[in-house]
Amino acid sequence: MPKFCIDTSGLSHPYENIPEDIHTALWNAVRAMLANGDGAVTKEIFSEICLIDGGLGKFVAEQKDKVLFEVGAGQWDWDAYIAHNVRMQDDHKQWISEYTTKSPKTICLNDLTIIALAKTLGLPVLSMEASVPENAGSKKRRIPNICKAEGIEHLTFTDFCRKQKYKF
Repeated sequence: MPKFCIDTSGLSHPYENIPEDIHTALWNAVRAMLANGDGAVTKEIFSEICLIDGGLGKFVAEQKDKVLFEVGAGQWDWDAYIAHNVRMQDDHKQWISEYTTKSPKTICLNDLTIIALAKTLGLPVLSMEASVPENAGSKKRRIPNICKAEGIEHLTFTDFCRKQKYKF
């Protein structure tokens, strides 16, 4: 059973800013976590993560059987996932870019899939997105905002490393 649901930004941003050629032990630990099946992604997020340059994307692609939670496949409650995803699309419609501004600065349907997966599996979401202040009257929300509204723990990469007790 996985421990985390992972958004693309949860790996791509740290991978760009904490380069593997300098922080080899860190990225070896992340790869081991993925190889152990401790990370979970949806089809939409998997497609994005596999595009990460520098070898991490290729590595994730090789872990497909361990990390990808696909509707209709495997022993997990994908009916509940579909129900959460459909409900969240309605509950958070005013902030979803495909329904509103098309702005990349608000949540999109792909982002919603990883939140629905986290809700279904009862896991935290790892992303590097920052919350939008909810009292600002903005028509934008990001993954941490929707996680909070759904009662799901949101982790940054640093939070994730602490939960994994990584020390190098």
